[in-house]
Amino acid sequence: MRTVRELEKVLAEPSDSLMRDMAALDGDILILGVGGKMGPSLARLARNAIQQAEVDKEVIGVSRFSSGRLREELEADGIKTMAVDLLEEEQLKSLPEVKNVIFMAGNKFGTTGNEHFSWAMNTYLPGRVAEKFRKSRIVAFSTGNVYPLTPLALGGASEDYPPNPVGEYAQSCLGRERVLEYFSHKYGTPVVLFRLNYAIDMRYGVLLEIAKAVKEQEPIDLAMGHVNVIWQGDANEMAIRAFTCCSSPPRVLNVTGPETVSVRWLAERFGELFDVTPRFVNEEQDTALLSNASRSHQLFGYPRVSLLQMVEWTAQWVEANGLTIDKPTHFQERQGAF
Repeated sequence: MRTVRELEKVLAEPSDSLMRDMAALDGDILILGVGGKMGPSLARLARNAIQQAEVDKEVIGVSRFSSGRLREELEADGIKTMAVDLLEEEQLKSLPEVKNVIFMAGNKFGTTGNEHFSWAMNTYLPGRVAEKFRKSRIVAFSTGNVYPLTPLALGGASEDYPPNPVGEYAQSCLGRERVLEYFSHKYGTPVVLFRLNYAIDMRYGVLLEIAKAVKEQEPIDLAMGHVNVIWQGDANEMAIRAFTCCSSPPRVLNVTGPETVSVRWLAERFGELFDVTPRFVNEEQDTALLSNASRSHQLFGYPRVSLLQMVEWTAQWVEANGLTIDKPTHFQERQGAF
């Protein structure tokens, strides 16, 4: 995989299972925060699933659309768009009533030094959204960062593991969950809390960061020595299919790949593909930020794109000097400073 066109095509290919769920789902789909890393491909995936299932629904993407051509591109792909600042109450109120809401808006990068904005986006705004869409199903993107670092022997925190977020970003994300939980109890709103880590495509993510470091002979920090990853297309599909299991009180779902992946192993695989020897600093610790996603795999099946396929595609992308998005994951962070 070497071009954005090819990548976007693969990301937007719906499975038969998604098309069946889309055919059974009543109502249109509203995506709040469609302008982020995952939003455009999620919107296109939903649109393609609707078309191929031959049902009549709209996909509506909401963002500020403050720069670039994304709005025009989404409209050209059959997605209705609305330019809205969700923190402005009157603009939020102007949104149409829609039965199915995917809530992706939030703030992670640059939280340190801008904590007030992260709390507004991640904790205050969800309450306003929950009030506005109290009669809708809501799939709310969250993060595995609400869990503490856990022992490798645990195999990742399950949904039953008590949250204990490290740092203000993760704390504000748990705040999002608790606020949505409150309004779900108050109004009976069916909600899924979609705890994701870490989605990747070729332009960003843990695999790209490791691959580039290996290629450029930059040292790789092994202190956070193990990670979870999932193909963005698989994560997006699970998010759309999660409308089938929204409930009140909210249902929590961990969403990631099935493997606990060694950072050293990943670097060595990229080293083989690039014919270079990776450089390392520090040693693996006996804890890491890991999630057990077996519940979502039971509901939706295993991801369609395998780990080794993601590694191969990432290596091809780096070799081709493919387009990248300058939003590092900070997956090495052990103190919660984002």
